[in-house]
Amino acid sequence: MTPTVGTFCLVLHTHLPWLAHHGSWPVGEEWLHQSWAHSYQRVARVLADLAAEGRTDLLTLGVTPVVAAQLDDPYCVGLQETWLHDWYWRATGMTADPGRRDLAVWEAGQAHHAIADFTRWSRGGSAVLRGLADSGAVELLGGPLAHPFQPLLDPDVVDFQLAAGLADSAIRFGDRPRGIWAPECAYRPGLEEHYAANGVGHVLMDGPTFQHVGADLHEAHPLGDTGVLALARDLDITYRVWSPRRGYPGGRWYRDFHTYDHAWGFRHSRVTSPATPPQDKAPYDPLEAQAAVQRDAEDFVDTVRTRLLDIAAARGGRPGLAVAAYDTELFGHWWFEGPDWLAAVLRLLPEAGVTVTTLSGAIDAGLVGDPVWPEAGSWGAGKDWHIWDGDAVVDMVADNTRAQARVLELLKTLEPHAGRNHVADQVVRQLTLALQSDWAFMVSHDSAAHYARTRHETHHWSLAELADHVEHYGWQDPRTVDLMSRQLGADYPFGHLDARALGARR
Repeated sequence: MTPTVGTFCLVLHTHLPWLAHHGSWPVGEEWLHQSWAHSYQRVARVLADLAAEGRTDLLTLGVTPVVAAQLDDPYCVGLQETWLHDWYWRATGMTADPGRRDLAVWEAGQAHHAIADFTRWSRGGSAVLRGLADSGAVELLGGPLAHPFQPLLDPDVVDFQLAAGLADSAIRFGDRPRGIWAPECAYRPGLEEHYAANGVGHVLMDGPTFQHVGADLHEAHPLGDTGVLALARDLDITYRVWSPRRGYPGGRWYRDFHTYDHAWGFRHSRVTSPATPPQDKAPYDPLEAQAAVQRDAEDFVDTVRTRLLDIAAARGGRPGLAVAAYDTELFGHWWFEGPDWLAAVLRLLPEAGVTVTTLSGAIDAGLVGDPVWPEAGSWGAGKDWHIWDGDAVVDMVADNTRAQARVLELLKTLEPHAGRNHVADQVVRQLTLALQSDWAFMVSHDSAAHYARTRHETHHWSLAELADHVEHYGWQDPRTVDLMSRQLGADYPFGHLDARALGARR
């Protein structure tokens, strides 16, 4: 047996904004379809296969409630199945082109496997994810309802979204998560008090947030006096995969995400080189790509092992912890070969003397240090907040601040002892969808910025229109109720959402 050199935790963060009924192509429901088929299905299959080999504590899987809602939604499930069959028939049709026949046969095979595997998902994603957790393969993380940038929220909204998000996970997965993925790994001093008040045991943050106050990255730390444990991702390991300059997905043999054949709707070029223009990229070769997967998996395992040896040396021979964290969508959607790489890495790491476990597993093993008092931070560019509160989105921040204040005031007009009010629920639901961190992120990065601004404005407009009706006609007036019903045609996640839980805080 290879001597143990330290502990490694892989954390995946599964998140998309609410996309159902809000456009299809190129941004909108297509984003969900591709991520579901190429990432969620394939990563879950890898984990199920590894669990069948008797492997446990493979990784920590964060699933935001807003994604879980879409994976369980009958409309989304039905449309996903249709999309998979469309993928298969498009690929089959492409076999008529002699120059594309080999790749068309390969593509049709990929679609065929996805269709066969989708039977596990046909009654919703929660059963699949719960099965992975019940088998001991993964630890599931929860989080706020719809991935808001928490440092910019009203304190009452922070607590409401946390409580409702954790309740949502308990409903879907059978157990309340011990930990959360803090949206955007964002932190401000005082957030730990909200975590403690809502029963959060541990939270993932970014490495520089620890390093700025001289904290050791290689163990969990209590946040202040709360007992809530924070763990930080190690960028030296994480960026071996997720670096635009040297990360594996930029390897020459991998399928190029950015080169798209609009005639057939497929990505059939390989990266070739970062400098190669799209029209000059070489055709994708699946066999060469698989060989590259094995090489890069071995390189990553060597990177992790070397890092853990360095950590132990710096700690006087005491083994430590290294955490690598990524968006789940990187594996399959952005980097097509990512799920295969993931399977190879998770098989190879134990052979290299690396203890692989979950965040809870690392905590339970005693990898916990002294309390820390971090400063503000995030995992965004610059490790500050400017992606979500900078000049490019200052108007959106102002909209969000006004909307929170208006909703909190409006909820004061509810009868204190009345039952549940579905109009109030929809007011809070629209606020929740308006506050998704994705809209500011996409605008700041100029990535589908028009779509993001449209979504931001749409939810704020819907919220304002419903609030106006309440103020002019009352909560129960037929005109108000009719408007609420029409809004529910597109914006209806979180059926358990109860506005009284937010209103009672004021």
